[in-house]
Parts: sequence; structure tokens; C-alpha cells
Amino acid sequence: MGLTGLEIYKQLPKKNCGECGTPTCLAFAMALAAGKGALETCPYVTDEARENLASASAPPIKAIKFGNESILGDETVLFRHDKTFYHPTTLLIQVADSLTDSEIDSKLQEIEGLEFDRVGLHYSVDGIAIVNESGDPARFNQVVAKVASATQRSLLLLSENPASLTAAVPGIASRKPLIGSATSENYEAVVNLAKEQNVPVILKADGLDALNELVESAQKLGYKEFVLDPGSRTISQTLANLTHLRRLAIKKKFRPFGYPVVAFTTKNEPLDEIAEASVYVSKYASAVVLKTSGKAHILPLMALRQNLYTDPQKPIQVEPTLHVIGEVNENSPVYITTNFSLTYYSVEGEVDSSKIPSYILPIDTDGTSVLTSYAAGKFEPEKIADALAACGVADKVSHRNLIIPGAVAVISGKLQEKSGWKVIVGPREASGIISFVRALQA
Repeated sequence: MGLTGLEIYKQLPKKNCGECGTPTCLAFAMALAAGKGALETCPYVTDEARENLASASAPPIKAIKFGNESILGDETVLFRHDKTFYHPTTLLIQVADSLTDSEIDSKLQEIEGLEFDRVGLHYSVDGIAIVNESGDPARFNQVVAKVASATQRSLLLLSENPASLTAAVPGIASRKPLIGSATSENYEAVVNLAKEQNVPVILKADGLDALNELVESAQKLGYKEFVLDPGSRTISQTLANLTHLRRLAIKKKFRPFGYPVVAFTTKNEPLDEIAEASVYVSKYASAVVLKTSGKAHILPLMALRQNLYTDPQKPIQVEPTLHVIGEVNENSPVYITTNFSLTYYSVEGEVDSSKIPSYILPIDTDGTSVLTSYAAGKFEPEKIADALAACGVADKVSHRNLIIPGAVAVISGKLQEKSGWKVIVGPREASGIISFVRALQA
């Protein structure tokens, strides 16, 4: 269990200097107990106290790094509206060593093609999980080497056979793969291998009580780079385990469960599997291992993940600069909108579908929609006129026609006066842009 604020306070220097960023040592101790402070910010804490307080000042869920900059854990809240989630769930696609070489090549090619651009953001699958289905250490080592040479993505090596892991891990240890699984039967060999190669390791047990015992036993080997697998393979039990682990780590400061957690999908039909993975991404898997690698299946899961792992207090925004759609010319229309990404990309999608090359100028409204920003005084004629002059679009077109959202038609007169452009009131909704602009150019 974590230390209380008063227990931490007794070991602090009690200078009340404020150099740590909090006014008193007691306030600093309370922040440490709540997992909202860092012991390193106190310049006067003694080495003895630092050692005693290390667990109290650590985050409730340890950050585990592996592979190509993948970070698991290091979360501090149960719900994103309390603060925010920081490290998006790592998504890995399975590749079994029982496949033929040609099947593996085809699977790798499909995985490498899982790159998407959506609403101005780039998505990609984070890694590949190589599964020792064959049980043969030599074949496992061969496939691991083959996959490692074909991709720079993070790697997860899955086998409960210490001999297979011993054969495969040293050759790619510099890539810092995540390995597993260490169980009650093999944990000494697997954890010692992970310690020797300096790679993180999955601890797997059937249920939370057994997992607690396994973690405590593994920690006695002098290594703590762990990822937890509670062993369940049904959706309801996995969801229950993930929730209990998160609550115990954050609310109860139960240190044996203060590690990231991995979940494995079991459904064979791709749509069912993505629905299952969506549950684990939502609550509270740090990594999810899937079988499907179809683009149409993976993209919705990535969109869900992106929505969950954004700051709910900070709207997603696009750069408030002049955007070009298609092969523009001097006669191209000029649209005005806000820099709220949902608003901007709704407009961009309709403009692109109209097949009429155009300019779009999103005004910096701190990422709020048209009506919201107008009501807040952030979508005003003076601000739009200044942005219009600064972006240089006047030098790119021969006309002086400006299309604004129909919802703010009330600003058209003053905007025309301030900017010197003829203001054309467009449709209220982005869905009306195609018919509007075609009628405008008829």
C-alpha cells in the first residue's frame, strides 16, 4: 500500500521553502501521496528519505518502455474527464511461427500497409506479436529474426517455453522487445532472461490472487519491468480484471498491481474481434494483441483510441493557415471556417467532393465550432479580416469573393467593410457546400 501524506511528511526536511512548487512541505507530502508530485522536485530531501519514499513518489502505474518508443502504463486516473489519459493503448498484430514463410511475408506486407491519415492525424499499428505456436525454439528464432528484419515496429515475443525465448531474445535484445509469458511454472527462467537482456516481461497468472503472488515472487528476483496478464480470455472476465487492476493501482495504491496490463482478443470473426478490442481499449488495457489486420477493421479501432486519448479539455485543432484543396488557380473560391478539426474537416471533405479546387482559411478560435466561437467573440469580423490579410490569399486569386458559414450571416456586412472583400453567405451546414458552390459557378 502507498504511504499516507503524514507518513511522507515525517521524512521530509520541513523547510517550507516552496522551491518544489508547493507552499509547504505538508502540501508537498499530500501531493506525493496522491501521485501528483515528484520527489525529485525537493532539493533538500535526504538520500535515506529518498530511498524510503521511492514507492510513494512513483506513479500509481509504472511506465514500461519497449520497442519503437512504445510506452505502456504511466496513467494516473480512472476517467479521462478527471484529468486525461497519456499513453494510447499499444495495438499489436499476431504473426504465428506456424505459418509458412510466404504466409508470413504476406501478413507482414499487410501489417506494414496499416497507415492512415484521418482528420489531420496519422495512425499506424504499433507493433507485431510473434507467437510460438510451433513450440520449436529454432523455428521461433527464425521467424523472430525474419520479422525483425522486415519491420521497425515494436516487437512482442510470446512463448511460455523458456528455451524458445532464450533462442530468440538475444538476437534482437537491442530492439528492446516485450517478452512473455512468465508463469508460476517458468517465471524464474523467463524473468532472469528478461533481466539479463534488459527487456520488459509479461507476468501471466489465472486470476488476480494468483497474479499478486506471481508479481511478488518475480519482484524478489530483483527486476520490476513487468506487464501484467490476468489470464482471462472471455470479454466479461477480462473487463472485470482490467477494471479491478486499474482501481486497485490508482485508488488503493496497491503496488503489486501498479504495472501496465496486456489483453488478448479471442474472437475469430474480425468485426467481433474489433468490438472486443474496443472494450479493452476503453477499459483499461495498456496493450491489445489482435489477429485481424484488415484496414477496414483496424481503422475504426484506431479512431476510437484517438478519441479516448485526447485531452477532453482541449479541442482538437488544425493549423489556422491557408489550406489548399486541389489544383487551385486565380478563380478558386475562398472559404472561411474555424480551426476546430471536426468543423474544418467536414468543410474540407465537402469542398474536395465538389471537385472545385478551393482555398480554405480556418480562423484560430481555440478549436471551437462556428456558433460557439461566434458566441464567445472569437469569430469576429476584425479577426477574420486580419487573418485574411495575413495569409496572402489576395495575391493568389483575381477575385475578392469570400464565402462564410451561413450560421453567422449576421457578420457579413461588417466583415465586408473591414476586409474590403465581397462576402457571400454560404450554407449553414457543410453538407450544403457542393450544391451551393456549383450553383454559384453556374
